[in-house]
Amino acid sequence: MMRRLGFPDASHHKALVLGLAIDALGSGVFMPASIVYFLVTTDVGTAGVGLALSVAAVAAVPFVLLSGVLVDRFGPKRVILAGNLISAVAFTSFLWAHSFWSIVAVEALAALGLSVFWSAFSPLVASATPEGEREVWFGFLGALRNVGFALGGLVAGLAMTVGTVAAYRTLVLANAASYLLAFAALARVPHGAAPEASHPADAGASVGWGVLLRDRGYLALVGVNTAAALCTLTLNVAIPVYVIDVLGLPGWVSGALFALNTLMIGFGQGLVVRRMDGHTRAIIVILSFALYAVGFLALAASATLPAAWAVTGIMLSVTVYTLGELLGGPPMSAAAVDAAPVAYRGRYLSAYQLSWVGAGIIAPALYLALLDHDRFSLWGLLVGVAALGAIAIRLLAARLPAARAVVT
Repeated sequence: MMRRLGFPDASHHKALVLGLAIDALGSGVFMPASIVYFLVTTDVGTAGVGLALSVAAVAAVPFVLLSGVLVDRFGPKRVILAGNLISAVAFTSFLWAHSFWSIVAVEALAALGLSVFWSAFSPLVASATPEGEREVWFGFLGALRNVGFALGGLVAGLAMTVGTVAAYRTLVLANAASYLLAFAALARVPHGAAPEASHPADAGASVGWGVLLRDRGYLALVGVNTAAALCTLTLNVAIPVYVIDVLGLPGWVSGALFALNTLMIGFGQGLVVRRMDGHTRAIIVILSFALYAVGFLALAASATLPAAWAVTGIMLSVTVYTLGELLGGPPMSAAAVDAAPVAYRGRYLSAYQLSWVGAGIIAPALYLALLDHDRFSLWGLLVGVAALGAIAIRLLAARLPAARAVVT
């Protein structure tokens, strides 16, 4: 069944798959309630909670860079295990967050845990799986996370229906426990326990960063992924507000869109990666940006339709948007790994991770401000972002071999 869906043989990587599945399930349990939790359990208010989350997001930036150094020095397995323990402590600490600054503190600690996790994630996958199957593995693990999000979201929906403080605290404790279970599983991963190369990486912390800062091709790849991240974050940041507050559609539509996206990725990612075989990464990413742009244009057009037709239009728009997500993620992740020197892979991939951190800081304020202004400005901006991303990856392919490599 797994092979028919285009996924790899995971029989020799059970600990890796189990650990990441548990992590995704726990994140899925808490993710839908992550903002509402503080609104229910504190008196800080909506604006205060939003500001606290933004401050904590900014605080994550130096953690991402530090994590890259630690991956190069100690290896991805040790770092990702440390990230799980930090996250378990962070989410348990949510129980004692009752003021603005306590929210900032626990969210900053959670941001540290997530930064450590994601900085070590790609290096761990790269060291634990065959080099020729990276698109397949990144696609499979992305699909696995989305299935975990979907299943966890069902649990979160039940707790949010109950709506009591105790129900929300149960969610946060379940998430904290999932990190401990993931730690136990990932501790059994036989690969990535030590740095893959120690000679240049041990020459000083500044050496690797100097190599990275002179690598204009890789920095351009980070820029391309920033454009992709700004497109990808639309589903979580802008589309729910657009659907409910701007278009005035029922709340179930937003939930249905999230379910549509996660199910398409969960069960379609492997099949899409299989169809990539023999095509260059850059061409696939260009097609991804084109589908994003079509999806954004369709979202804008949906605002001109009667409510009943708008629901159908939004569903079709998100379907096209999700196809863009299915195409872009695996080749970009694989290119980021292959373009990074092994000795400095942690530093390089932490810089790559900064594209997501930066997009996460920019998107909430910018997207919501544009939606507050009118119905169409945001989608015009995002079409422009997608166009710039497509042009950039096309130009980059001429100078970065990993971007023009053929998917196998």
